[in-house]
Amino acid sequence: MNDKYPSRLLENAVEAISSLPGVGSRSALRLALHLLKQPRENVHHFTEAIDRLADEVKYCRECMMLSDDEVCTICSDSRRDHRLICVVESVRDVMSIEATGQYGGVYHVLGGIISPIGGVGPSDLTIRQLVERLQRLTEEGASESVRHGMDGPRILPASEVEVILALSGDVEGETTSFYIYRQIAPLGVKVSTLARGLGFGDDLEYADSLTLGRSIVNRQIFKP
Repeated sequence: MNDKYPSRLLENAVEAISSLPGVGSRSALRLALHLLKQPRENVHHFTEAIDRLADEVKYCRECMMLSDDEVCTICSDSRRDHRLICVVESVRDVMSIEATGQYGGVYHVLGGIISPIGGVGPSDLTIRQLVERLQRLTEEGASESVRHGMDGPRILPASEVEVILALSGDVEGETTSFYIYRQIAPLGVKVSTLARGLGFGDDLEYADSLTLGRSIVNRQIFKP
């Protein structure tokens, strides 16, 4: 047992809590002691929620968004425009855009951005799944239409499909946007990007809802 702690169980709990980003050992100790003061059923509810998050959460097979089911609530919503796909870096970006109330399409979550310094390449992201999704949407529009309740022709013209590259405006975000554009441009779909109400280098997560909403509404054609 570490001399700093009177209990090995407490020490183990502090180590587990301090593994969370932004939580130091002192904060972890304070949280562990707080949990000890709570009714046992409250602690069990807390740990059960974490266990279920780890064991039961899924990634939507359409957009790679976190979901309780195989298809997320956004992709399964027939009121959304499934011909409009907003490509974002993370789940948090989806939440930020949804909070604006200005967007009625669907999403595709990359799971990161291309970062040579961070060791993240195109194969580490869901770019291939995006390309395959667009191919299905433009070449097998009938099955997609039936599944999502969309009205339209059997095969959707590529010109009716729009991909919004809603990535951060820093160098890595721009590099990722350019790479994706090169992959999907041959499909003939429309490719746009956020209007630059967002400053260069801004993260979507920290943009205010009004600015982000206007950037979505006033999006512009992507120019590599």
